[in-house]
Amino acid sequence: MQELKVALQAAKSAGEIIMKYYRSNYEVKDKSPNNPVTTADLEANKKIQEIIMENFPDDGWLSEETKDSSERLTKPRVWIIDPIDGTQEFIEGLSQFAVSIALVENSRPIVGVLHNPATNEVFNAVSNGGAFCNGVPIECIDCDDLKQASALVSRTEKRKGMLEGFAPILGDLHYVGSVAYKLGRLATGTSNFYFTVQPKNEWDICAGDIIVREAGGIVLDKNFQTINYNQRNPKKPAGIFAGKPKLLRKLIEHYNKLQN
Repeated sequence: MQELKVALQAAKSAGEIIMKYYRSNYEVKDKSPNNPVTTADLEANKKIQEIIMENFPDDGWLSEETKDSSERLTKPRVWIIDPIDGTQEFIEGLSQFAVSIALVENSRPIVGVLHNPATNEVFNAVSNGGAFCNGVPIECIDCDDLKQASALVSRTEKRKGMLEGFAPILGDLHYVGSVAYKLGRLATGTSNFYFTVQPKNEWDICAGDIIVREAGGIVLDKNFQTINYNQRNPKKPAGIFAGKPKLLRKLIEHYNKLQN
């Protein structure tokens, strides 16, 4: 599929740029409180946009690092990008970040690529084509009991004390940076669930959504609904959950009880 080929090319080219700056010197600015952007983010974003728009000039574009335009809402197909999901981890010199590239058609992702250049992992999926990590098929893992299940969760949410209500019902919480990277790792079967209790943007989750789906899992909001993309407001309300369907509903029910 040409779209997947181009997305992989863009992700790997961005990864090469990012690694030039990784654990090195670069400029950091704050777009807003706790929302940094680096030279690496901006240069990677530019490279991804060049490659994708050269190949698919009629498609729409939504990226964390590009000024949004409502023109994308008129397009049947839109690329949704985060050049570095996990910028804070990148700044700290951790290896928990990813380039995230997704193609959305009719509000749902049909191609997804995640690339962590620090760990040399490439996760990818296309609709009805399965999910892969470095060319090897991957699959989400099931669990029969929440108390024996593990979840990939946010370092920030732990620091803010937002996850304490989940510790009693889950076997293990693993604290990892980058929403996109957590979704990629979830799809490889390293944990049973991913969830977040804070609002997220479309570019954080879109590529991971199709990769998890093609790995046999599902990504749902707190109302048990799949997520629509290329919406006017790209921010999604708090409460996003991913994993195999069987126990995921119980996890969402627990979250909703904690909110009431």
